[in-house]
Amino acid sequence: MSRMGNKPIVLTSNVKVEQNGQEVKVTGPKGNRSLTLPENISIEVADGKLHVKRASEEDAHQKMMHGTFRSLINAMVVGVTDGFKINLELVGVGYRASIAGQKMTLNLGYSNPVEYQVPEGVKVTMPDQTHITLESIDKQLVGQVAATIRKFRVPDSYHGKGVRFAGEQLTLKEGKRA
Repeated sequence: MSRMGNKPIVLTSNVKVEQNGQEVKVTGPKGNRSLTLPENISIEVADGKLHVKRASEEDAHQKMMHGTFRSLINAMVVGVTDGFKINLELVGVGYRASIAGQKMTLNLGYSNPVEYQVPEGVKVTMPDQTHITLESIDKQLVGQVAATIRKFRVPDSYHGKGVRFAGEQLTLKEGKRA
């Protein structure tokens, strides 16, 4: 039995869930998201709670999909109510970034600046030149954008320079001894 799939999703008063066949649409104050469910997975809304159901208790594939789609729907509900936010830090001498519209320019110690086109649906703000805040209602998209930006300069294990998630702790290596 899928324990995660059986857990109900609590819906607030400003969230609306609509089902049209296998298509589920979640609408909230920040926007709307939709998802197509597999044939053996269904949803049921009652008393301000959403329950994800599966057709068979025995099929292992349906058990996996049950928990997965419950988590995906929960992420949609959280996204349209609160949204998702990821903070990045640029650590290193001369490391800085600037944003113009949806185009981000990162100076990360390379001979040329790295230019990155931020996808539609992700809002980028920068309180200063070394801190980047990414916000979106799509959990997967904001995580992918953060991972892509981080991949431009992964933190160095000897000096600690690079693009980090805010609050990330690095264990620095000692280096050569003389």
